[in-house]
Amino acid sequence: MPDETDYVVAAEPYVAVVTTGGTIAMRHDEAAGGAVPQLGASDFRAALPRDISALCTEEIVNLPSSHFTLETLEHIRNRVAELTEDPGALGVVVTHGTDTMEETAYLLDLTVPGEKPLVLTGAMRTASDVGYEGYANLLAAVRVAAAPAARGLGAVIVFNDEVHAARRVTKMHTLSPATFQSPGWGPVGRVEGDAVIIDHRLERERVPWHGLEPQVTLLKLTVGVGPDLLEEALERGARGVVIEALGGGRVPPWWLPLIEGVRQRGVPVVIASRCPSGRVWDGYGYRGAYHSLADLGCLFAAGINGQKARIKLMAVLAAAGTAADVPALWGHP
Repeated sequence: MPDETDYVVAAEPYVAVVTTGGTIAMRHDEAAGGAVPQLGASDFRAALPRDISALCTEEIVNLPSSHFTLETLEHIRNRVAELTEDPGALGVVVTHGTDTMEETAYLLDLTVPGEKPLVLTGAMRTASDVGYEGYANLLAAVRVAAAPAARGLGAVIVFNDEVHAARRVTKMHTLSPATFQSPGWGPVGRVEGDAVIIDHRLERERVPWHGLEPQVTLLKLTVGVGPDLLEEALERGARGVVIEALGGGRVPPWWLPLIEGVRQRGVPVVIASRCPSGRVWDGYGYRGAYHSLADLGCLFAAGINGQKARIKLMAVLAAAGTAADVPALWGHP
């Protein structure tokens, strides 16, 4: 529920801070036997210095992001979009658990229009831990959301004083405070004291917002694996499939007949790579390589991992009127 005592219409340009839980909001609880979300919007506001931008804070949920449903994700997306429409809002900060933060960031980047910065942040240590970095990350995120230099960046994750583009960033370590990295690219900027320095920016991709199609399956290939997982996904009613393929986008040749059958039924198949960086492409001529999948009409995840490709395909399928609309909305060969 919104924090009514702290969420007011500011008399000056402000940064909207939306809290959703995660480690940044956790303290140790003896009864629970570990850390659980406890800090709310008013706690974060009280922890920040008064000489930064005016803030309006609001709590949507207070959950670990591993507990989020697609309905939670859509609710966060819709509230962020509403906040960006306020002329007084400079940008929006979302505090969020790290487990699924990159998926929320990518959804916002794809579907929330406008030039205002959309900044996600969190923590890897709880407020009960020595070295809790939550408030420092939040302060850096607020500075980015208020910075003219960050306009037009779309959604970013700010962690450890680094600014990472939603399309490129991923969680790389289970415990490190420097967990968010952009393999092969690096951050697009940094926060240095009270300065926000943006080194380069990406052209944003956009998908019209009509919600998320829930029946999209993500499969990861391993050596010698059979296609029965794909068969099971279709039996459960999958309307789209993302395959984290091998290398630059390759599958075992025994997967090809089933993929061909899936495509003949009009179900889109997106090929991502299980590698942490690099294009989905190769120049090989053997069966199961990139050219085989292109010939079957598969789509390719250009520079995004499997979990982000799933988010994109869910948004594309919800926006598509017919199966023929999907390739154009996807936007990449």
